[in-house]
Formats: sequence, C-alpha cells, structure tokens
Amino acid sequence: MQPSTIAAGALRAARRTHLVFAVKTLIAALLAWAAAGLCVPADPPYLAVATALLMVNASTVYQSVTRSAQSVLARLAGLMLALVAVRLLGPTAAAVAVIVVVPTLAGPRRTADDRMQVASIAVVGLAAAATEPVGGLMSSVLQTLVGAVVGVTVHALVLPPLYVEESDSAVRSLARTMGTLLRDMGTGLRHRRLATESHVWLHRARKLDECLSRAEEQVRQAEESLRWNTRCAAHAHRGGSADSVAFKALRGISLQVRGIARTLVDDVFDGRAGSRLGRRFLDRYAEILQWAGAAVLEFVEPTPQHGPVGITPRERLRGAIEGALAWHESMTGLVRGGGLAEPGAWHVYGSLMTDVERILADLDHAHWRSERLARRAGR
Repeated sequence: MQPSTIAAGALRAARRTHLVFAVKTLIAALLAWAAAGLCVPADPPYLAVATALLMVNASTVYQSVTRSAQSVLARLAGLMLALVAVRLLGPTAAAVAVIVVVPTLAGPRRTADDRMQVASIAVVGLAAAATEPVGGLMSSVLQTLVGAVVGVTVHALVLPPLYVEESDSAVRSLARTMGTLLRDMGTGLRHRRLATESHVWLHRARKLDECLSRAEEQVRQAEESLRWNTRCAAHAHRGGSADSVAFKALRGISLQVRGIARTLVDDVFDGRAGSRLGRRFLDRYAEILQWAGAAVLEFVEPTPQHGPVGITPRERLRGAIEGALAWHESMTGLVRGGGLAEPGAWHVYGSLMTDVERILADLDHAHWRSERLARRAGR
C-alpha cells in the first residue's frame, strides 16, 4: 500500500472521528439543557450543559464515568465546605482562607488536582452559599449530577470510542521495527559488516524505547476503551487482550535485542588476545538472528508473511527454536573440544546465545497465550 493511500485513509478516519464527537457533543448539550430544565427549573442549566460536554468528550467511556464521579464528589465537597465556612465566618476573607487551607491539608490520598478543584468550587460557591445557603447548593449539585448522567449516557450509547485498531497498529509497528533490526544484524554479520555497522545497530536498539512507550500508551488506551463499552463484544478478545500479551512479549524481547547489539559493539573494541568472536561463529549466528527476526515479524501478523505457504507462523517459530537449540549444543561441543580458534570468547558466545534463545522462548510462550485467547473468543 502506498504511503499516500495510508495517509488519505488516516485523514478520512480522523474526519469521521471528529464528526462523531461533534454529533455526540450536540446531542449531550441539548439533552442536558432539557433535563436540567425539568429538574432545576429555577436556574439556567448552564452548569449541566458544561458538565455534560466535559463527560461526553472523555477519551473513553470508563474515563467519562470515573471523571463524572470525581466531578460530582468534588463539587459536593466544595459546596459543602463553602456552606460551612459562610455559616461560621460569613462571606469574609477568613472564610476564603479556610476554604483554601482545608482542602490542601485534608486527605493525603487525594491528588493535588482534586484538592485544587474542591477549593476552586468552594470559592465560587461562596456567593451562592451566602445568599441561598440551601437552594444554591442543591441547584448546583443537581445540575452537575444531571449533566454527568447525560454526558456519560450519550458517550456510552452513541458510538463509544474504541482504540483497538490504533493498538494493533502500534504493536505491529513495534514488532516490525524489532524484527527488521534483528534481520539487519544478521545480514550485516553475514556480509562482514560488524565493524562498520555495530554502532548503528546499538543506536537503533536504544531507540526501541521510544517505540515501546508509544505502543504501551496505545495498548493501555485500547484496554481502557473496552471497559464498560457497548461495542466491546466484538473486539474484547481480538484487540486489547491479544495486544497486551504481544506487547509484554515484545517489551521483554527488546531487552535481549539491546543486549545483542551491545555485545556485538563490545566485541569490535575488545583488544584482548583470543577474546574476539570467530568468523565461523558469526556466520552461523547471522542465520539465527535472521530466524529470530522473521519470527518476530510473523508474531503479530494475522496471516503468514514469510516462508512456504501452508506453514503457520507457530510452526516456523517452533522450527527456529529447535534449530537454535540444536545449534547451541553443537557450538557448545565445539568450544569444549577446542574446535573454535577463540576459546577465550566463550563468555561472549554464551551471552549472545542466551539472548537469542530468550527471544524465541518469549515468542513461543506469548504465541501460545494468544492462541488460547483466540480459542476463548471463538467459543
């Protein structure tokens, strides 16, 4: 697929998303205005509308529910604080001081934002508490409650957002970046480019942290978007859970990839006699890196992308693991028998082989878990 086609598709998707949010925002505003007018006819329903707009534009249904609960509780706490302060001290500077100090010192479990929200609401509610001690409080709380209920309801029932596709894309991009790096290292070793490209490989391995952060945020958002979502039935097993399993495996694999790149760089600049990796080892290690790279690339693909038709990614993955273990045994025998010219580098051999074996073992375990999730989804 051409980059221009991908960009055009992303633009159309963004426009659809904005249109959906615009429609939901309008529906929530009109419903909140009407509902608040029925519940609190004496006051203009501006607060209910503002609260509904805040809830309906939350990124996920779960976030809108938790945010609405926090908003209602914070408003109730702030207005009650204002009522107590004005009853004891009157609408004076002393009441304002109490309103600012009490939320700041009370409740160490509350975050700074929560405390400041309570204090701000209390200051704003001071005037209402001074003129209408009970009526002003009840009107504000009821409007907030009505707006929160309307906003959450509209958000949950009118095309609630899902971020499964974004999560899938982020995890696949991470796997492609990681698998390509492993294959490039294997190709570089095969073509005798260790000395010239090892630093590039290490730099790319360190840059994986940025890809990991982006993918982790997308997976987290996808998992959250599935909670309390009326559209999640068709996506619960295809998206969040599978992506979470894949991401955890790739996060562990990234450590091994960085370890391999670091070991290869160290070998280039190790000047001790007999400690450098042998050409025979590097040629064979190039093969296993390419196997591992292909396994990572196929791990998150919905259909086989490499290898003969009819062989599943799991079968190729098992073949790579078995080949790696067999090669490890043969190389160990060569080192013990003196078959390699650089026996002083055995600790380096062990480090490189351990890293690649862990990559394949992690992939095997994660693939097994993904298959279990898929079978559960099909029941």
